[in-house]
Amino acid sequence: MEQKRILITGAAGFLGSHLCDRFIKEGYHVIGMDNLITGDLKNIEHLFKLEQFEFYHHDVTKFIHVPGKLDCILHFASPASPIDYLKIPIQTLKVGAHGTHNCLGLAKAKGARILVASTSEVYGDPLVHPQTEEYWGNVNPVGPRGVYDEAKRFMESITMAYNRFHGVETRIIRIFNTYGPRMRLNDGRALPAFIGQALRGEDLTVFGDGSQTRSFCFVDDLVEGIYRLLMSDYDLPVNIGNPSEISLKEFAEEIISLTGTTQKIVYKPLPVDDPKQRQPDITKAKSILGWEPKVSRSQGLKVTYEYFKNLPKEEWTKLPKEFVSMK
Repeated sequence: MEQKRILITGAAGFLGSHLCDRFIKEGYHVIGMDNLITGDLKNIEHLFKLEQFEFYHHDVTKFIHVPGKLDCILHFASPASPIDYLKIPIQTLKVGAHGTHNCLGLAKAKGARILVASTSEVYGDPLVHPQTEEYWGNVNPVGPRGVYDEAKRFMESITMAYNRFHGVETRIIRIFNTYGPRMRLNDGRALPAFIGQALRGEDLTVFGDGSQTRSFCFVDDLVEGIYRLLMSDYDLPVNIGNPSEISLKEFAEEIISLTGTTQKIVYKPLPVDDPKQRQPDITKAKSILGWEPKVSRSQGLKVTYEYFKNLPKEEWTKLPKEFVSMK
């Protein structure tokens, strides 16, 4: 039987690299694509020796050419942390708009099935809790976070337009907070930020009063959900995340306990439009995909902490990348 071929954009990123691993394990020929603006080749260097993997250093906001047949596309190219998308807002909008358009055009040309990575941020600062896929969200389109939120909302709209108008086989995943090995310590999200501060012996910074909630899903569980959604026949958005909700204050306390640090929690003003609560309703994932998370937060945090702890010490103190502005 001829080997299936899959294109994974954002392949050198946290999630993209784990997806490359999974689809190689499933017997696919994997074509990874990344412009490395937030990705890191270290995440996929173990794959370069494999015949069933190839890498294109390319920006998906420019025309995408991949020779030969393609069975599937996973579009995961996008800045995903506040530090990234507040520093490179135009690129964030472009990859959600032009990048998605180019990927959908490629899927149409190749007759490939495409799954696009949306986010819980499409719900904004939600007025419905937990968040179901039918909730339309509460998003500030002109706030600083709007560049990410609206890029993903446009991504969903154009994906459904290609599905309905061109008959492209599309899948949409709404990803809630995810963590695990290969995250960047400096990416600005709560989990790596707290662990990085603990490793450096700094106080843990909580924004606001720490009552805002998040729901953390281990990367292995998320990848399983993505795989099942791609293989399903369902073309409307599906939440994939862990519904185990925790306040950021309690989460910081868990990290202090896990790492054995003697540092305390310090509080700073809440960023603009920071969501107060985040919890996925995963009824659809359970009923349609037979999926629910298996890894407990305590298990996942131990694995993730060991990964960060074993990084070279210079990684603990590395500042976020400076990005070159694109016109």
